[in-house]
Amino acid sequence: MGETRFEDWTDIEGLLRIPRIAGLAAGPDGRLVAQISQATDDLSRTPSALWELDPAGGAAARRLTWSAKGESAPRFAPDGSLLFASARPDPTGEHDDDGPAIWRLPEHGEARVVAAAPGGLGLVAVADDGSMLATTQVLAGGSLADDAARRDARAAAKRTTIWHTGMPIRYWDHELGDQSTRLVHVSYDGELRELTPGADTVALTNASADLARDGATAVTTWTTRTTGGETRTGIAAIDVRTRRRRMLLKPTAGHGWSGPRLSPDGTRVAVTRVTTSTPTDTSYDFLELHPLGSGDPVTVDVGDLTIGSYAWVDDARLVVAGDLHSRGAVLLVDAATGAVRTLVDDAPHSALAPAVDGRAVFALRTDMASPPAPVRIPLAGRGAVTATPIPAPGGVGALPGRVEWVETDVDGVTVGGWLCTPAAASTKAPAPVMLWIHGGPHGSYNAWSWRWNPWLAVARGWAVLLPDPAMSTGYGHEGLNRGWPRRPDVVWHECETLLDRVLTRRTLDASRTALLGASFGGFMTNWIAGHSDRFGAIVTHAGLWALDQQHTTTDAASHKVRVHGHPDDLPEWYRAYSPHHSAASITTPMLVTHGNRDYRVPVSEALRLWWDLVSGWRGTPASMPHRFLQLTDENHWVLRPSNAVTWNETVLAFCGQHVLGTQPIPDALPW
Repeated sequence: MGETRFEDWTDIEGLLRIPRIAGLAAGPDGRLVAQISQATDDLSRTPSALWELDPAGGAAARRLTWSAKGESAPRFAPDGSLLFASARPDPTGEHDDDGPAIWRLPEHGEARVVAAAPGGLGLVAVADDGSMLATTQVLAGGSLADDAARRDARAAAKRTTIWHTGMPIRYWDHELGDQSTRLVHVSYDGELRELTPGADTVALTNASADLARDGATAVTTWTTRTTGGETRTGIAAIDVRTRRRRMLLKPTAGHGWSGPRLSPDGTRVAVTRVTTSTPTDTSYDFLELHPLGSGDPVTVDVGDLTIGSYAWVDDARLVVAGDLHSRGAVLLVDAATGAVRTLVDDAPHSALAPAVDGRAVFALRTDMASPPAPVRIPLAGRGAVTATPIPAPGGVGALPGRVEWVETDVDGVTVGGWLCTPAAASTKAPAPVMLWIHGGPHGSYNAWSWRWNPWLAVARGWAVLLPDPAMSTGYGHEGLNRGWPRRPDVVWHECETLLDRVLTRRTLDASRTALLGASFGGFMTNWIAGHSDRFGAIVTHAGLWALDQQHTTTDAASHKVRVHGHPDDLPEWYRAYSPHHSAASITTPMLVTHGNRDYRVPVSEALRLWWDLVSGWRGTPASMPHRFLQLTDENHWVLRPSNAVTWNETVLAFCGQHVLGTQPIPDALPW
């Protein structure tokens, strides 16, 4: 597994079967473990397994776990055993809960269950005495002690109702309000003790938490409701012994907090201060180091970097990774002064795992031409360093073309993007061009994507342009705010100007173009469809169509309404920027794709768009060029590999039909 590099880019299934590395854990004695997922034979699931890697980069990876349910969240215990979460069956029969339990795998021997709970357990952190911090779910209004009985009663009554008392009520693809997240302390032997009894259904939803190395203190995000359907999130500190909770960092109307990470000695917490977005300013992130006792915080100046993740190396240093200039960087921060040293700035990195000896940090490195792969980044020295690749399953071989950075001036601002060009493109056979607009809008085309993968299109003869226009990450606060609040005209002007620049190349065919985008990119493609007829085909996935509808039905309604107001208050803004107002102007064939379980951009957006396209078509029904690919069990993304095959085949065939003149897609999809 992983020995043969993937190179057949016409094989969509083959790409989706490549192992994917999702996380790293560094442990004592220099051990390094990776969480790696791979599609099942029938492409119905992508379970994860744990693999042992060689930190020195010499030996091949070795698989440690094999269950059908998969394993995740690896953490090393002080005794060298490996802890992880899994819903695999307990061979002893003692724990028969459906949710994930915490397991322990000794360096030699079989894994066994450490702790289980009716609502499952998620492993968060491990202390030096082997105790753990975990999350669980209990039915609303209950406790860990009575949760099993209450769940049995609810199941027996076939009761599925949820009683809502405020917002939020949804998050991405699941309902909120029927369960309450709780933090639990897990002893080395598996004894569970609730740390947040009585927490409501909002306080710890999507919480980020950490445990001090001495096991005495836990920190966590803590969310409360406020007026107008809004919530505010601060940072709470919890005394593990007494369960006493105090608000360490209180939220305000102007800012909240996220991502608490305790220093090894438990005296400081690294957090992100997140400003509240307004109609004139987007939200900005600030990395700060706050003492748990008295003293002033240290603010870290990360420059243009958009913060992604951070981890403490030791009490004096932490590493920070994020997007930077359509690439990425890893920074080393002096905790006492906030001084920053750039370690690497060639690509995005994630899954930061500092080595126990403090001499290096392990991370997953990716770029536009290579999927995430483990590297070792040394911390010694003064300047930039060279990362060492670590052998692991997965990876790709030769690409079907080349990738290069392109840029142009747009009203005094340099706007760039990545251009992927097929190897066969020439002045005698210029390549047709796809323009892809990324989601967010706070995002960046700087890393590998398993589903929106340009190389599948390049292998079929397309060139793909991937711009980082206004509001892209990695260009400082000014870049994030350019074009705010989500103005499609600004983004389109920058994307079109860059597209026009690259189309001056004689190896590209300006007469054969397609436009694609998802989420905010789908909003952009919907808006552009009513304002331009230059493309031969448009693909919109999970795109916003009627803003008066989407802004109050999305799971992020409070944010949308706070920023964009009500249509009655801003009729001119909604008239100019809600794509549905220009439905009658659409002449380009559109492929609409959307998941039924998408709560961020509810499927009602696609349903309304589809009705407007079909009802507005003045030709015969058989001649209508628009199509709708409905993904009934997918959310904002297309996660099931079998559905991803269908999605990719359909998108490529639709663009081929309407831009290249290939065969029409049959009424019954063959994929």
